[in-house]
Amino acid sequence: MMKESTLLKKVEAVNELTEKFNASESLVIINPIGLTVAQVSELRRNLYDKDCEMHVIKNNIIRRAAQNSGYEGLDAVLVGPNAVALSKDATTASKVIYDFAKTNKKLEVKAGVVGGKVYDTKELKVLANLPDKNGMIAMLLSVLQAPIRNIGVAIKAVAEKQA
Repeated sequence: MMKESTLLKKVEAVNELTEKFNASESLVIINPIGLTVAQVSELRRNLYDKDCEMHVIKNNIIRRAAQNSGYEGLDAVLVGPNAVALSKDATTASKVIYDFAKTNKKLEVKAGVVGGKVYDTKELKVLANLPDKNGMIAMLLSVLQAPIRNIGVAIKAVAEKQA
């Protein structure tokens, strides 16, 4: 039979992870086995530099926290060793992980959650290749400025022709 103090620690761990899941816009579940300690440290540092975090957590705790957060469909990937990368926006954690995986082939991306929806590795990779929020805003501003820029060029050309 499990000691009461052990059970309380597990309940506390589930509650803490549930809070982190709910505070994050996205999470990515990876298998870090095959990476060296230095590589895992580098991945953690890369995530931390982008305001993300990574934790190695037991599958039962991840499973219960995912259920508490309403994430359906993660049970199938919660086999073997797992780490969870959490991000406050939709794409940063997956971008960092997929960039890292380009040079570290042993890193296995298992699944992810973005905006409360569970994604498999293929769908997550597509999301990782999208620009972040600031990139999308910059693209939108560029599109909106193009007509004004074209009018300015046309007016300048007419003015030069008349001069």
